[in-house]
Amino acid sequence: MVSKNLTYKKSGVNIAAADNFVKFISQLNTNKKGKKKLSNIGGFGSITDIPKKFKNPQIVACTDGVGTKIEIANTLNKFNTIGIDLVAMSVNDLIVQGAAPLIFLDYISINKVNSSKLKSIIKGIVKGCAISNCELVGGETAEMPETYEKDKFDIAGFAVGVVEKNRILNKNKIKKGDLILSIPSSGVHSNGYSLVRQVLKEKKINLKKDRYLSKELLKPTKIYVKEILNLLNNNLINGCANITGGGISDNLKRVIPSNLSAEIDLNKIKVKKIFSWLKKQGISDKEMLKTFNCGVGFCLIINPKKIKKIQAFFDKKFKPYVIGKISKMNSQSRVKLNAKINWS
Repeated sequence: MVSKNLTYKKSGVNIAAADNFVKFISQLNTNKKGKKKLSNIGGFGSITDIPKKFKNPQIVACTDGVGTKIEIANTLNKFNTIGIDLVAMSVNDLIVQGAAPLIFLDYISINKVNSSKLKSIIKGIVKGCAISNCELVGGETAEMPETYEKDKFDIAGFAVGVVEKNRILNKNKIKKGDLILSIPSSGVHSNGYSLVRQVLKEKKINLKKDRYLSKELLKPTKIYVKEILNLLNNNLINGCANITGGGISDNLKRVIPSNLSAEIDLNKIKVKKIFSWLKKQGISDKEMLKTFNCGVGFCLIINPKKIKKIQAFFDKKFKPYVIGKISKMNSQSRVKLNAKINWS
């Protein structure tokens, strides 16, 4: 016999706490000009205008998460950067096709509503949206006590962008002789963290006591939106690729025409310290290149004559540099990794 005193709250779901969190988001999130509060938050759906400057707008949509990087955040009890990661993982994909991010939505599923944790995450999401010049127009928070263990959670993001039809970046713009540039990453970004955590476990590293790793492994993913859109508006790039899971090879081959190849000189890659450290823990070169960006956060494919103009749009820390070229297809390999990477 079911007790008459059973409630949703007693089953582990606190709707009042979730409602208070929605109110917090509404108070925190303003429109891009910072004038009035967005009316979309808290409704059933979000309504957004397509900017009037587009004559033949095409909608581009992306979704992603941050993977097991959230477990690093849990270990360190630090949640103010993974929201930036969440935005970055989607908007960095949008710009590959030339789209400007327009709106973003988030989904947070959690064992139990933890106001402090959720507020920290959402502040990061709002910051990521500000960097990307897009609006957080809605989302969902699901309290799922039996699906997630105590203190466990997951987050997902959804971005929508818009591009003029005749400005879409496609494979046809890429030509033989084009250069391939690397825009440096900010660090590990948000891929490969299951392997990172395995290293920490096997080496018995106490992350809370390691100041370098605790800071490095929660560095937010670099958002490339501003720089890439500036390049697109000045007609300076023929193609690009966001270097995420699968590394340089798997991501570059997605944008290379079938009759061409990308030749990468691994020796030219400016490897960041964190990847040299990971390599020294016993990970093979092949696995490092397949799992991590190794310092190459984003790739540009350009006409060689435009390199100086392109570099002028970046500050010193993220200035693009040459790592390869586009050549005629003469084997079954769409991406050729030449020489050896220098881990020192």
